[in-house]
Amino acid sequence: MSTQIVATTQISQMLAMQDAMNSRVSETWRENGYEWYRAIWVECAEMLDHHGWKWWKHQEIDVPQVQLELVDIFHFGLSLRLMTGASVDDIASSLTNELATASEETDFKLALEQLASAAVSQREFDAQAFADCMRLMNMNLDELFRQYVGKNTLNFFRQDYGYKEGTYIKVWHGKEDNEVLADVVSKLDSSANDFQQQVYDALAANYPS
Repeated sequence: MSTQIVATTQISQMLAMQDAMNSRVSETWRENGYEWYRAIWVECAEMLDHHGWKWWKHQEIDVPQVQLELVDIFHFGLSLRLMTGASVDDIASSLTNELATASEETDFKLALEQLASAAVSQREFDAQAFADCMRLMNMNLDELFRQYVGKNTLNFFRQDYGYKEGTYIKVWHGKEDNEVLADVVSKLDSSANDFQQQVYDALAANYPS
C-alpha cells in the first residue's frame, strides 16, 4: 500500500471520528455556528508558550506538549473542513496533498503565526502551515494519527464519565488524564484494527473508581 493511500486512509478515519465526536457533543453541530477558527488561533497562542518565545529569559521547548496542542488544533481543523460540506473522501484527498506540501520554513514561530493568521483573517485551517509546524516538531502523520486517536478516544471517555455534567475526575491517582493517556498510547500498537477500543478499555481500567 502506497504512503499516500495510507495517509488518505488515516485522515479519512480521523474525519469520521471528528464527526462522531462533534455529534456526541451536539447532534446539530454543523448548524450551531461554532467558531472553530477561533479555537485554532487560541490554541496557537497556548502552543507558543510551550514552545517559548521570550528572548529575555531562558526557555526550553516542551515538545510533547507542543505536539499535544497540534493534535488539539487538528481536531478544530478537521471540523472546519467538514463544515464546508465536501465529502469525507474529497476532504481527505485534499488534506493528504496539503500536508505533504510543507514549505521551507525553518522557524517554528513563523510557521505557527501563519497557521494562526489564516484562522484569524480567513477563518480557515491552513494545512500547509500546520504541516510545517509538525515537521519542525519532528512529528509525522503516523504520530499525528496515533495521538489524535488517543485524544479523540479520551474526549469520548470524558463524555461517558460525566464531563458535561461536571462529575468527571480529571486527576487520576496523582496524574492528569492527558498524562495517563500518553502512558497508555505509548504501550499500544496504533496499527491494530481495534486500537481505539484498546485505548478506551485501558482508560477505563485506570479511571479512579
